[in-house]
Amino acid sequence: MTNTSNRQSSATSAINKPILKRGSRGELVTELQRLLSHWNLYPQNNQDGIFDADVEVAVKAFQHRVFLIEDGVVGSKTWQALFSGAPVGMPVLRNGSQGQSVLMVQRILSTTGDYRSALDGDFGPRTEAAVKAFQKRSKLTADGVVGDRTWHALSKIPH
Repeated sequence: MTNTSNRQSSATSAINKPILKRGSRGELVTELQRLLSHWNLYPQNNQDGIFDADVEVAVKAFQHRVFLIEDGVVGSKTWQALFSGAPVGMPVLRNGSQGQSVLMVQRILSTTGDYRSALDGDFGPRTEAAVKAFQKRSKLTADGVVGDRTWHALSKIPH
């Protein structure tokens, strides 16, 4: 078995935006609030340009959805994901991969009923079969490899 591939899925090119966190104010926070509203995580009628506790909760929920560290800070990867609506910088996983990313995929696929084996972080034949079943149902190429499109589909599953 090999460790998870070092190759990263392609992400939206770097977005040149400053880091935002609780206490930030201004037009960029309003833009953030609009993006969070677009993803149904923040009320549309509260776009006041103030990064408060409610914005931080929405950012953390979005970060969770797209498999980012849930720190409530909007840095480069969070900006990229907010604009694309998809996970960024995720590893390509395939038979032989191991680690926390594999375990995350196994957990999500166990909630969809596609994976019914031990949650062990080892991408073997059962994980591959579960990924293929999920890909087929999601109208993706059923190749058993977790790349950009599969990560995007997985991000839509409540987890």
